[in-house]
Amino acid sequence: MQSLILREVSKMIIPFIQIFGIYVIFFGHISPGGGFSGGTIIGVSLILYRIAHGKEVAMNKFKYNSLIRSLCGALIFYGILKGYSFITGGSGIHFPQLPLGTAGNIFSGGYLLPLNIAVGIIVSVTVYFLFALFYEGEI
Repeated sequence: MQSLILREVSKMIIPFIQIFGIYVIFFGHISPGGGFSGGTIIGVSLILYRIAHGKEVAMNKFKYNSLIRSLCGALIFYGILKGYSFITGGSGIHFPQLPLGTAGNIFSGGYLLPLNIAVGIIVSVTVYFLFALFYEGEI
């Protein structure tokens, strides 16, 4: 049986944890953080939800197929964008590029922000899956 106090407190805390994780992902290229650390924070919020509400509720909320789709989509997006930046940046081909913007602004890193978002999705789903596999034996 799940603790009522843990369930109610987690309902209040989880949104703040996820907002902080999104903040770390979005501002990772201009401050400490990035996709990996922000994804870990979001993954921990998913783990807290599973601990507080139980395996069955979490499995209904975080469907395996939708998590796998987001993981695979982020991996494909990362691979395509990184490959595009390698091909166009290193070979002197003048294909369209993302603007670098003004230093210090959120859109100042070119490809870094979309890559951080992809890495954040990959890491958060992977952290949640690893917890589910090692703690309970199934996703």
